[in-house]
Amino acid sequence: MSRASQSRAVASASPLRTVAYAPPRVPAPEVLARIREDRVIADARRTVRAFAETPVAREVIEEALRIAGSAPSGAHREPWHFVAISDRDTKARIRVAAEVEERTFYETRATPEWLEALAPLGTDFAKEHLTTAPWLIVVFRRDHDETPEGPRKNYYVNESVGIATGFLIQALHRAGLATLTHTPAPMTFLRELCGRPKNEKPFVLLPVGYPAIDCHVPDLKRKTLEEISTFVE
Repeated sequence: MSRASQSRAVASASPLRTVAYAPPRVPAPEVLARIREDRVIADARRTVRAFAETPVAREVIEEALRIAGSAPSGAHREPWHFVAISDRDTKARIRVAAEVEERTFYETRATPEWLEALAPLGTDFAKEHLTTAPWLIVVFRRDHDETPEGPRKNYYVNESVGIATGFLIQALHRAGLATLTHTPAPMTFLRELCGRPKNEKPFVLLPVGYPAIDCHVPDLKRKTLEEISTFVE
């Protein structure tokens, strides 16, 4: 398609219908109190590697995924797909495949600097959480959609899927559930085990559940506001 044809196509595209947007206005005195309460909740979140086998209702996962699906995305293409897995056999196959990749990572692919950075966390190739956690959620990124007219490109895919994943993690945390962001490399096996099409790529694997009764996490300190932000007023 020529540049002129593209311009005509853009010009002829029908604008989206609009609807009124008037969310309830939070009274000014309550704004700071609310955001501080949310900050305390968010700051309590920790990555967990020891999960209880306590069941989590599918409806809880469904609501969390609806929250994730409310994230903003480039051109509103919503370039994500979530596969939620509670089936024991499927989780076991994912664990076997993930541990193969993780063992290779720790033994041959990781640089000394990377291993040094991971050492204080005590991680290794064993991924028991993949079978202990009641749910695994595999987040896929969709670089393009297949349509009757052919492939339709999506935009800002990594950014969009990353934001949606953040929405998902925080929603699960607020429900009292723990997560772990797991990114075995390469992750192609997840697409195959989940039966997803080739236009989708695994983005992150999230075990989801309640922390084990004897769960311990590193006593990490987060950067201060001054370290992570700059104000220009």
